Amino acid sequence: MDETAEPLCERLARDLDDGFTELVRVHASAVHAFLLRVTGSAAEADDLGQETFLRAYTALQGYSAQRRRALRPRAWLMTIAANIWRNHVRTCVRRPVAAARVEDSCESWPAEEPGPQERADTAADRALLVAALARLPEPARVAVVLRHVVGMSYAEVAEVQGCPVGTAKAQVSRGIGTLRQLLEPQVAMLREVTM
Repeated sequence: MDETAEPLCERLARDLDDGFTELVRVHASAVHAFLLRVTGSAAEADDLGQETFLRAYTALQGYSAQRRRALRPRAWLMTIAANIWRNHVRTCVRRPVAAARVEDSCESWPAEEPGPQERADTAADRALLVAALARLPEPARVAVVLRHVVGMSYAEVAEVQGCPVGTAKAQVSRGIGTLRQLLEPQVAMLREVTM
C-alpha cells in the first residue's frame, strides 16, 4: 500500500468531503496519465477522469466509515478508471461519432508553446509510443500503462485487472515485447535518417 493511503483513508472515514478533496488532489494526475495513455486523447482523458471521480464519490457516499478506512485508493480509482474507459470504448463502437472536418478541428487546437527541435523530437517519440500503445490488446495496454506510466506495483496492476499477479506480470511483459516489435521499424528508420 502506498504511504499516502492510510492517512487519506482515515480522512475519508472521518469527513467524506474533506477526504475526497484530498483523494482528488493526490490521485488526479495518475488517473489522468492512465486515461491519456489508454485513450490517446487529452480531451477524452479529461472527460473520463471527471467521470471516474464522479463515480468514486457516488460510491464512497454508500460506504461505511470502516469500509473507507480499509480502501486501497489508488488501485480502487484505477479500477474505476479502467472500467469507465472500457465502457467508453464499447459505447463508441456501438455509436460511432461522425468525423469533424479537419479545418474545424485545427481551430480548436491549443497553441503549442515550444517549437525547438529537441521538443519536436520528444513529441515525435511520444507520438510513436502512443500510436504503438493504441495497437496493443486491451489487457496488455492497461497493464503496461498502469505499471510504467502510473507506476503501480504488479500487485496493484493485478488488483485493477482482476487477475493473479503472475498474469499481470505476463501482460506487462507481453505488452512491452509487442511494443518493441511495433517500434523497431520506426527506430531503425530513425537511425538511418540520423546517420
